[in-house]
Amino acid sequence: MLASSGGASHAPVLVGASAAMERLRTDIGKVARTDANVLITGETGTGKECVAEAIHCASGRARYPLVRVNCAALPDTLIESELFGYDRGAFTGAQQPYPGKVRLADRGTVFLDEIGELSLCAQAKLLRLLESREVFPLGGRAVVNVDVRFIAATNSELEPLVEARAFRRDLYYRLNVAMLCLPPLKERREDLVALFSHHVGEFNRRYDAKVGAPSADLVACMRAYHWPGNVRELRNLVESIFIDPPVGTVGVEHLREPFRRLFAAYARSGDAERERLIAILQETNWNKSKAAEKLSWSRMTLYRKLSKYALDERTPHKT
Repeated sequence: MLASSGGASHAPVLVGASAAMERLRTDIGKVARTDANVLITGETGTGKECVAEAIHCASGRARYPLVRVNCAALPDTLIESELFGYDRGAFTGAQQPYPGKVRLADRGTVFLDEIGELSLCAQAKLLRLLESREVFPLGGRAVVNVDVRFIAATNSELEPLVEARAFRRDLYYRLNVAMLCLPPLKERREDLVALFSHHVGEFNRRYDAKVGAPSADLVACMRAYHWPGNVRELRNLVESIFIDPPVGTVGVEHLREPFRRLFAAYARSGDAERERLIAILQETNWNKSKAAEKLSWSRMTLYRKLSKYALDERTPHKT
């Protein structure tokens, strides 16, 4: 996720001031003003569900339900009963009627997570729903009209699946009226400290702790790390700190395994040294005397490192 939600009835918090995040906020605002179907793409852990919540909360449907459907856990035998519902006695064990996910979301939004995991059979049934905006409950006697918006998400590229005929082309076009592509965390490293601090605040409140800001060394390691699990991995790192929370500044030594081992390796790398230097320079507002003092370097060493890493305060540093 991009950040934790402010609560079930509140819009999620989208943390970060990077150009990618500013574009995303703008796109969410534009998409939310319409009823267009939306396809959200991005790696696992980038915050696709959070973005779906943000679109719903900013839309005219915000007063009505946002209903989540995990397509990866929806076998062919259950798709009709789960999505369209059933009447009492429709099948063995159906002792009470169930309206189905789509009717539960009436006038609101249906969020179809991991849409690429649906079988072709399930895709055909979903396509009919998107085309007709009607559901026919199992065992029912009448078609029910529904007014819902669909937001789908996937962590895989759908175009290759379409070309391989593993995903229906007509369904792809139905869903992909508006596409939002979420960047991986490694492409918006300038948001790392803000995200770290946001989650520290979240867990400080939950556990009544007093964990502080990350040290320059930890910031350097975070900026050098490639974050395969994206924002979800960062949140897990922060939560693990609260198993034995420090008071005040958080250093690499406060991390738990496997993060401590991973970050210790990064701390020894040239990338981490560069990131640490940038962090200290930004912290001291590019005061070289103060930066050298904090780094325990001579001014000559500092200037050599600035030259080595081609760093200049007039040059923006996307880390």
